[in-house]
Amino acid sequence: MIPFVRDMDFRYGEAQQVSPLIRRVIANNPGPFTYLGTGTYIVGRGEVAVIDPGPLDQDHLRALLEATEGERIAVILVTHDHADHAPLAADLAKATGARIVGCRPLPERQAMPQGVEEGLDPLYRPDHTPADREAITGPGWTLRAMTTPGHTSNHICFALEEERALFTGDHVMGWSTTVVIPPDGDMTDYYASLRKVMDGGFATLWPTHGPPITDPAPFLAAYLDHRLKREAQILGVLGRGPAMIDALVGEIYVGLDPRLKRAAAASVLAHLLHLVRTGQAVSDGHPGLESSFGLATSRPA
Repeated sequence: MIPFVRDMDFRYGEAQQVSPLIRRVIANNPGPFTYLGTGTYIVGRGEVAVIDPGPLDQDHLRALLEATEGERIAVILVTHDHADHAPLAADLAKATGARIVGCRPLPERQAMPQGVEEGLDPLYRPDHTPADREAITGPGWTLRAMTTPGHTSNHICFALEEERALFTGDHVMGWSTTVVIPPDGDMTDYYASLRKVMDGGFATLWPTHGPPITDPAPFLAAYLDHRLKREAQILGVLGRGPAMIDALVGEIYVGLDPRLKRAAAASVLAHLLHLVRTGQAVSDGHPGLESSFGLATSRPA
């Protein structure tokens, strides 16, 4: 069981000091994929960084400008270019002169199917895409990029060294598990990135959606265990005979919100692609949402 903490005390558009170096402003864009809204983080004082500026919402833009009045926004960091994270970056940069530093843009053809995720920001263009472990610095703060493909192939987290904190974007969320949607999302990559975060020894995780994770080790262990148990469920169903994804979703996601059915199907596909890749499952032809899957005749021990 993942120890989610879903309660949050906040007001939309209000900057909260949530740690000595971090303020958070939550955009008013709640939904089935965004929870209560996009949490935009402001790091530092005087000369600051803004992480995941959020959706194209002028009220949220005003809130960020008011929260940093009298200060200089030096850099805008973007974890990935989904429409609830990246679109406001351009307007915020135009208003402040800040550089946009973040993930490489995904081609529009890799956008999520409608009803599965928030979709891509087709206009997102960073001034610079940092390499893994590249540092972005300001007075009193150091943010280090950590490439974490899986949720998307271009996902980047940012570690705040002074507080042993990690801004996790959608790689790890505080209110639910992360959606991994093929073909861009990749479960094999997600496992590797999750273990990378587990090895980081962080004191706090700050997701873009949901509350902070203040005891990361057991939380991340439960996060990984949830994925492995989902794999075991899928293999258990396939052990009774070949099945298509709709049937797997019906058996595994009992009582699922209908709005999330397509996302669940895509998540099952992500697991199946990993199971096929690791020799534990097979498909009738190229694996996809309309394929039939079964157990591999000779599974690895």
